[in-house]
Amino acid sequence: MESTGNESDATAGRRIVLVTGASRGIGAETARVLAARGDHVVVNYREKRKRAETLAADLRAAGGSASVAGADIADPDSARALVDGVVAKFGRLDVLVLNASGGLERDAAPEYAMLLNRDAQARLATLALEHLPAGGHLVFVTSHQAHFSPGRPVPAGYEPIAASKRAGEDALRAMIPEFDRRGTGFTVVSGDMIDGTIIVRLLERRDPDAVTARRDHGALPTVEEFATAVADATVATTPPGHTHYVGGADFHPATV
Repeated sequence: MESTGNESDATAGRRIVLVTGASRGIGAETARVLAARGDHVVVNYREKRKRAETLAADLRAAGGSASVAGADIADPDSARALVDGVVAKFGRLDVLVLNASGGLERDAAPEYAMLLNRDAQARLATLALEHLPAGGHLVFVTSHQAHFSPGRPVPAGYEPIAASKRAGEDALRAMIPEFDRRGTGFTVVSGDMIDGTIIVRLLERRDPDAVTARRDHGALPTVEEFATAVADATVATTPPGHTHYVGGADFHPATV
C-alpha cells in the first residue's frame, strides 16, 4: 500500500473508509464527499496510480485525509493484500464501499464480469468482515438495470453486467445473517443511469436509444447526487440489506 502523507497523524479520530475503483467517476466523487465529511479515504485503483495520487493530493489540499492503494480486486491475492495493507497501516477498517465494477470493456473476457461483479465483491466483503468493528458499514453500489434484473429489460450489450452485478448483490445478501451477527451495517445503493459516467458513455456507443429512453423518463441523476447518496449510506441506520434508490422512479415505488 502506497503512502501519500503522514497518515498516522491525519487519521486520528477519523473513520478509515476504503472505496474500490475510486480513481475516477462515482468512486472519486464519493471519496471527495467522504473526505470533506472528515473520513480518511483510501482511494483504491487498479492501474491508474497517477490519477489516484492526484485525487488523494486534491483531497488533502482541501483539508481532508486520503491515501492510495493499488489492487486488482478480481485477483484473490491482490484483494487480500489490499485489505491487509489497510489494516496494517491504520490499525482498522471502518467502512468498505464496493464501487468498482466492469465488464463492458472491449477487451474484457466473457467471464470477467462475473469474476469482478460477483466473486470479487463477495470476497472483499468476507475479507473486510475479519476487521470491520461492530458499527462498521459495507455499501454495495449498483444500478437499477442490475438490481431489478432479470425482471426488467436491459440495454443491448449490458446483459452480462446486469446479470453479474445482480449475482454480486445476491451473494452479499446471502451474508446478511453474518453482517447482522457482527453488528455490521450493509446498504445497497441503486441508481438509474448516472449522467457523465463511463458506463453511460459506453452504452451510448452501443445502444444510444437505450440511453435516450432513460432520459425520456426524466433527468438522469448526476455523479454528485449519486455519490452523495453512497456517502450517506455509510452512516445509514436502516436494517442490513436496505436498498436506497437514486433516480428512475419508474423502476421502484415512489415511497421507497
